[in-house]
Amino acid sequence: MTHVFKGHAGIGDEVTGEALVASDNFSARYDLDRIKGVFSRPQHKLYGQSYDGKILILNAAKGGVASAWMLQEMVSRGVTPKALILNFANPIMAQGAAFANLAMIDRFDIDITTAIPSGARVTVVPAKGEIRLLD
Repeated sequence: MTHVFKGHAGIGDEVTGEALVASDNFSARYDLDRIKGVFSRPQHKLYGQSYDGKILILNAAKGGVASAWMLQEMVSRGVTPKALILNFANPIMAQGAAFANLAMIDRFDIDITTAIPSGARVTVVPAKGEIRLLD
């Protein structure tokens, strides 16, 4: 049985993959080593873990305009998450996701970082604002 979590209609194409989850906030500029594809800020709960090919599920977007082009740069290098799922995005993160053609959904009725465990297989359907937790 598939469990569906509803958020706000999002950006990008439908994708399926493994969730990488933490209750931390997210900055493409300060939290990531975009060359190695890992979380690089020692204080981040996902420090040292690879985000490449994962569905990132985090609390809130942080950072400024650099995040927009950094997401696109990650996609152009081929070292990128499949999707970015946030409790709270900001306009700059939404712009960055759109610019990078990276799937993104935010504004769920629940804390999405506590609803989906790390390692779970999920499908992200931005057009419907849905995350489907697969068996």
